[in-house]
Amino acid sequence: MLAGMHLLFTSLARALGHCLHRKVVAWSLLPLLLMAVLAMLLSWLFWQPALQWTVQSLEGVSWLGRVWDWLQQQGWGWGVDWFAAMLLVLVSSAVLVLLVLMLVSLFMTPQLVAWVAERRFPTLERKQGAPWWQSLAWAVGSTSAALLLLVLSIPLWLIPPLVLVLPPLIWGWLTYRVMAFDALAEHASQAERQALFARHRMSLLLMGVVCGVLGAAPSVVWASGVLFVALFWLLVPLAIWIYALVLAFSSLWFAHFCLAALEQLRQQARQGYAAPVEVGAHGA
Repeated sequence: MLAGMHLLFTSLARALGHCLHRKVVAWSLLPLLLMAVLAMLLSWLFWQPALQWTVQSLEGVSWLGRVWDWLQQQGWGWGVDWFAAMLLVLVSSAVLVLLVLMLVSLFMTPQLVAWVAERRFPTLERKQGAPWWQSLAWAVGSTSAALLLLVLSIPLWLIPPLVLVLPPLIWGWLTYRVMAFDALAEHASQAERQALFARHRMSLLLMGVVCGVLGAAPSVVWASGVLFVALFWLLVPLAIWIYALVLAFSSLWFAHFCLAALEQLRQQARQGYAAPVEVGAHGA
């Protein structure tokens, strides 16, 4: 237990320190660049047709017709176009954020794991325990299971203490399943991965819950950007950068923890203390 806690906190300290590294900061700025490029491309190709469709849709809503007529009587005929443009910006920004973060999560995490392995574990053998398609299937399966658990647990949210416990636990479980699998995919064999999941399940779950709570913090910034429209263009990029930085921190924490635990497991196996295949029945 003490060894596990020591590994947990040392990996946390290393992850926090590496978040300040210029390379990690540069990687965390990648979503802003991607979003800017995609926004310019989509606005050039689709902005005018999308804006016309939005205006027509708003004008087709009967109860809004009186509002538009009143605006025109007040000399604010441009209000319809302004509201349509703002609505289009909010919706398209949300779609862009989801798309960019999905792309970053697919490419940033493997890069950070490889970077940690190169700097700290250069001699750790790579057993290629999980190809990319298996990682993708694992992520999709884990996400589907987490969403199902969330839906099934909704009635329990009516009990005040459980609403503060169940969602973080479910998202923490999902985070540790995906992050730990990706951290071990290249270096650990299937049996080693199963052994580590069984041995460090509680530590990994705690890490997942912490990362899940941190991942919810940028939502406050995002919501503020929607609420305070004047600051939208400042707060939304800030929220995206925080999302990417939290993702980088989570990837670094799981990479340091899992690779160090894998190195420790192999050392113990060589000394005859443990054999990774013995706990394979626990699953991963």
